[in-house]
Amino acid sequence: MKYFFETYGCQMNKAESASVEQLFMNRGWQDAGCAEEADFIVINTCSVRATAESRIAGRLGWYTTLRRERQKSGTGDFTLVVTGCMAERLKEDLKKQFKVVDYVVGTFQHQHFVELIEAAEKKTAVEYMDEEPVYSFAPLSYEKGAFQAYVPIMHGCNNFCTYCIVPYVRGREVSRNPDDIMKELDMLSERGVKEVTLLGQNVNSYMWKNTDKSDVAGEENSSAIDFPELMQRIADHLRETSSSIGWVRFMSSHPKDISERLIDVIAKESVMCRHIHLPVQHGSTRILQLMNRKYTREDYLAKVRMIRSKLPGVSLTTDIMLGFPGETDEDFEQAVSLLQEVKYEAAFMYYYNPREGTKACSMPDQIPMEVKKKRLAKVIDIQLAINRAEMSKRVGTTTKVLVECVSKDNENELLGRTEQDEHVVFAADKSLIGSFVEVKLIELTGNTFKGTL
Repeated sequence: MKYFFETYGCQMNKAESASVEQLFMNRGWQDAGCAEEADFIVINTCSVRATAESRIAGRLGWYTTLRRERQKSGTGDFTLVVTGCMAERLKEDLKKQFKVVDYVVGTFQHQHFVELIEAAEKKTAVEYMDEEPVYSFAPLSYEKGAFQAYVPIMHGCNNFCTYCIVPYVRGREVSRNPDDIMKELDMLSERGVKEVTLLGQNVNSYMWKNTDKSDVAGEENSSAIDFPELMQRIADHLRETSSSIGWVRFMSSHPKDISERLIDVIAKESVMCRHIHLPVQHGSTRILQLMNRKYTREDYLAKVRMIRSKLPGVSLTTDIMLGFPGETDEDFEQAVSLLQEVKYEAAFMYYYNPREGTKACSMPDQIPMEVKKKRLAKVIDIQLAINRAEMSKRVGTTTKVLVECVSKDNENELLGRTEQDEHVVFAADKSLIGSFVEVKLIELTGNTFKGTL
């Protein structure tokens, strides 16, 4: 039997899709490669922006037509499961709206995939799925043959930024047992993985608490492991086990939780990549307060200075939102000036998109769409110029690169990624794919370096 996945949204969704795919593979299923030939289809959804949900709604319309055509031609039906954040947000309403959907599996119901797969094999139906919310970390998030992998270490978010739907569809923060994290790293190392990215909706708020009974009657011995401590333990573990994993990254992080202790660990341990994605969202303290971001412009800039002083050569990237309710021209200019001051190597830039159920959706002074688009266009032009200026400074330097694949533009070149999360192409033998090599950066074309081995 054959399966097919469509995954939308964040890296956590990609990791969760990869872990569910393991369930199919362990039962002897094969990847169909396309929906037209699949017996079981999983659509892993995103709800961060309305545009993501609209796209998925369009795909479900396409699947409605596909089912009709396959039934008419006698090529067989399929099981269609919608999971992820959109599934959690809409639940059974999604199934009522789109009759093609057989099952809706929320973010806390992944344990039901085994019985759904078994039912498809037997050509029966699952009549009831327990709706008790339980989030379980899968033992392995790995794509066969990959040199990079995502490792979820925590789930959920407690911050409740006023524009964000994530706390409502992902729930409260739950941290993963560090022993299980180390076991997954070992499994990935056995498969030759060279780079891992630690994942969480707010990864650096990780906090594992382990409470054991003390030898003294009536007392408890409580220990806690925070994110800097976890990072140090990971570095020690990879070194002690002579792991194949040579680079460790993490995302997404919240500026309020980035600590000096964490940066000290990154500075000390060469396995930790000198790249930090630090979403600022805005440059105006007033707007940051309306967003409930829990830091000021000055707080953020102080952390940037601390990071750069301890990590020379670090690359910083960010997310920034324009057109938040109440944003004045002055607020917008503060966002622009922050980009110009920090000089990010890259930024994900977008305009505010109202999400039903969030506080910002009902705020006064909503910004007209034409104003949001105009402000976004200006910021994109400014940031692209900054990107090029910052990356150009690295031309002529030599850097460590993880070779990922053959370049799509030139079969005689390989594509790799630097520690600073930059792409580079260079001529070399295909046998180097999956290896770390030293490359001299000789030219910048767009956002990709050209180099020599």
